[in-house]
Amino acid sequence: MRLVTSSEAEDTTLTAVLSAEDLAEELGLDPHARVTCGLHRCWLHLCVASPAHVVPLTGHRWCRPCRRPLEVFVDETTAHLSCPECGTGTPDTAANRQVVRACRTSIAAMHAQ
Repeated sequence: MRLVTSSEAEDTTLTAVLSAEDLAEELGLDPHARVTCGLHRCWLHLCVASPAHVVPLTGHRWCRPCRRPLEVFVDETTAHLSCPECGTGTPDTAANRQVVRACRTSIAAMHAQ
């Protein structure tokens, strides 16, 4: 049992997807494949810029050559990542592609309500 946040109570689609992804994660879903954030309890694209979403070990939101977190810019349809050090836009790694893909799906799911 857990406390439901006020934003979850207002958005039944978000609440349903959060619950389904929480269960799926317990059953083996890769946490980086979620379109909701289990930590912040919101759509992923709304909080992906948080330092909590930088994972140097796996390379999520991380520029390996510069050893720095990537900045995130979210618009109406997608997310863009860029390194503040070298200027590389969305370094082409599996982890960063996964972040962008999850954000795109999160944006689409939020607008589909």
